Parts: sequence; structure tokens; C-alpha cells
Amino acid sequence: MHPPKVLVTKIGLDGHDRGSRVVASFLRDAGMEVVYTPPWQDIAAVVKLAMEEDVDVIGVSSLATDHLIVPKLMRALGAAGLEDIAVIVGGIVPDADEAMLLEAGVARVFHPGSALEEIAAEVVRLTSARRAVNA
Repeated sequence: MHPPKVLVTKIGLDGHDRGSRVVASFLRDAGMEVVYTPPWQDIAAVVKLAMEEDVDVIGVSSLATDHLIVPKLMRALGAAGLEDIAVIVGGIVPDADEAMLLEAGVARVFHPGSALEEIAAEVVRLTSARRAVNA
């Protein structure tokens, strides 16, 4: 079985990418295939890249309220037939916004200080679940 393939991205106008770079490097060092985008991605570009790269999980980093557009990403993934790709969000996400993200279909929200090992374990779990359904 090939390793999990993860797209780590920043959508919207949030340019704070240190956390996403740290997570992407950790996942790569853990043996995962990581597709990393620079900040300021639009949703259509993320959906297209997810399709082209056949990723298992999309990780969205948000430090400046750009997590509020993740429900639009979820709808765009569904419209493209990619609703089986798990989406996780990391960064500064208030509790009320976390509930909204989970209702929109986000698989998990990680807050500052989350252990990198916990993020990696969740990516592995989500990848296994996706592949079991698509087998």
C-alpha cells in the first residue's frame, strides 16, 4: 500500500504559513507524500490540485479567519465528486467556528499546540478509512 497523500494548503488571504510548513515537513518526514502549496490559494485551484494529485486528505491552515471559507471548499469538493477526500483544518479556530466546520463536513480541527504525531495519526486514520470505502 502506498503512503497517505496529503495536500497542505492555505486558502484565502492568510499569508501566515510557518505552521503549515512545519506540519508539511513533519508529515513528509513521517513517510507521507505531501503536496504543499504556497499561501493565497483560491478554492477552485485547491479542488483542481486535489483531483490531479489524487490526494487522500486536504489540510487547510488558518490563522486569520480564512477557515470561514472552508465550507465553500467542502461544497466545491462535493460538486467535483471529491467528497471522499477528508479535510482537516489547523490553526486559530474559535469554538463556535469549529462547530460550524464540523457541521460542514470537516473531519477534524487541530488547534495551536496540537502534537504533530496526533496530526499524522489522524491523517493515517482518515486515509485508511477513505481507501477502505473506495476499495
